[in-house]
Amino acid sequence: QYACLADEVLPGLAGGGLELVRPEFYSATDKDYLESLFQKEIFPLLTPLRADEDERPSIGSLRICVAFYLSRDGGHEEKREGIAIVQLPASPGRVVWLPGAGGKKRWALLEDIIINWGAGLFYGYEVREALVFKLARDADFSVDEQRDHDFIAAMEEVLVGREYSMPVRMVCGASGWAAVARDAAAGGGAPAHDDAARDAGSPGKLRDDLAGLFSLGPGDIYEIREFLEIDSASLLVLESAGIPGLKEKPWRHYLTPAFPEEEALWDRIRSGDVLLHLPYHSFDPVLRFFQDAADDPDVVSIKTTLYRTGGDSPVVKALERAALNGKQVTAVVELKARFDEERNIAWAQRLEKAGGIVIYGLSHLKIHAKAALILRREKTGITRYVYLSTGNFNDRSAALYGDLGLFTAQEEIAYDAGLFFNMVTGYSLISGTAKLMIAPLAMKHRLLGLIERETGRSTRETPGLIMAKMNSLADADVIKALYRASRAGVSIRLNIRGICMLVPGVKGLSENIEVVSIIDRYLEHSRIFYFSDGGRGEVYLSSADWMTRNLERRVELMFPVLQEDIKKEVFSILSAYFRDNCQASALTGDGTWKRVEQGKAGPFRVQEYFSRMVKDSADKLWAPRQEFIVRRNPPQNP
Repeated sequence: QYACLADEVLPGLAGGGLELVRPEFYSATDKDYLESLFQKEIFPLLTPLRADEDERPSIGSLRICVAFYLSRDGGHEEKREGIAIVQLPASPGRVVWLPGAGGKKRWALLEDIIINWGAGLFYGYEVREALVFKLARDADFSVDEQRDHDFIAAMEEVLVGREYSMPVRMVCGASGWAAVARDAAAGGGAPAHDDAARDAGSPGKLRDDLAGLFSLGPGDIYEIREFLEIDSASLLVLESAGIPGLKEKPWRHYLTPAFPEEEALWDRIRSGDVLLHLPYHSFDPVLRFFQDAADDPDVVSIKTTLYRTGGDSPVVKALERAALNGKQVTAVVELKARFDEERNIAWAQRLEKAGGIVIYGLSHLKIHAKAALILRREKTGITRYVYLSTGNFNDRSAALYGDLGLFTAQEEIAYDAGLFFNMVTGYSLISGTAKLMIAPLAMKHRLLGLIERETGRSTRETPGLIMAKMNSLADADVIKALYRASRAGVSIRLNIRGICMLVPGVKGLSENIEVVSIIDRYLEHSRIFYFSDGGRGEVYLSSADWMTRNLERRVELMFPVLQEDIKKEVFSILSAYFRDNCQASALTGDGTWKRVEQGKAGPFRVQEYFSRMVKDSADKLWAPRQEFIVRRNPPQNP
């Protein structure tokens, strides 16, 4: 990633007019400006910390710092050496804009500025070397699952412990580059690339001393050539908007025609299932699902799982409003969602204050299922409305992640959803569900059964077919079952974005298996499974990847697509992924990925295809409609 950043992205941005200027290339004007900025706005914010065996500074996990290797000639005394560490302040930010030149947008890095003018922090000492680094501390802390009475307090203790736990990794700039940059800037800006300059300041000594200070070995150190956080480049995305050619035209998200604005949401779902294909379809129907339920006087209860949902989420705000409106609101919040714990605690406590019931997950199991159940009192009695999804109820990720969601009021699925919530909120044991498959109870067993069924029914004349799309494939039992199916002649087509521990194309083992991966504008996140079942065809959606952690150590859902028109639509979506020849790579038998060639078929980019199909569908609905002509005066009689 960093090689791509250094060799392709940054030079490409510079060529387009958005240029990172390193210290050896600062102009005289740049130096005057940055030195003034440093003295007035940065220097007062810096706190140098002595670092030695007796005083190891408390540096939080993943905080970017600059370390200085200092020396002082003690005259008649021995020469003194030491290390000081300065943590980057939050202001003015990592990216510092330079005075414009020739219409370009030029920027510098905050750590470069601190390195070049930070010697003033150490009066009487000489800076021999400087290094940008960050520590990653052990985040694998387990909360005490037995502390039911104060689980929040137990989780907060984990968060504090994680911030200052044992260091496990140090990421740093390449040794010596900081010293070279400092010397070049001090000498008038001439670039210093010769080997002698690279040896200035004993490059590597500071890195090694820092590693020893934090008890890290050579295998725990990761050197990179460019700045330490690729996330900082997100600011550059905003700045690129005004520069032609640097930013792609945004793709629109379209309202699904399945939900006309003039028709009640409940009436439409009751009349038939509705599929959302995110992010091509807008996430608005999901928000409307919760918001209408919050305000509808006939809705009596809302139950939902929430995995990674921000406190400013419209879903959370709708749940709060529903609770204040007197409805029974139950939110199953997974506090153990790694690195989102603190954010989840804050809004979950707010929901409790509004009167909602908050369930903080299950002991020893992470709840990863995506389900919402709304109960509405109607003339025929209580009717259940369900939304099941492959992705989180998060309006931000819904604009970036490729997911599928299903609205349904089908009785068997809705009844199973009620059983599911009883299981995760109480002590109910589910002996069996009609349609929903729940991990870790039965999903893996059912999944292996589907693969084995396909294996048993496959013949030379009518070979079986398994198609699946997921993020990762790593469960050994599933992989072995797929190998057996391949040897039985089943054609297996897998679309796997990330980890794949199955090896395709091996004669006598997996020669009937192909694996492709698509990396494109949107993050591929949906999980879709198809089994031909002798031509009848079964389609499933799921929150779970085929990984042991998902199938055995998490609460997950896999649900069938029952309505025939939607089943065909999902199968069409799944099939399209195997036609991509623009953004797809194929996994080979030696474990390497190779880009799929276009051949004679012509270019086919699946995400672009989905965007166009959803647009065409929306255009067909809205194009015939015309604006109403508003008459402010009654028509005159002739």
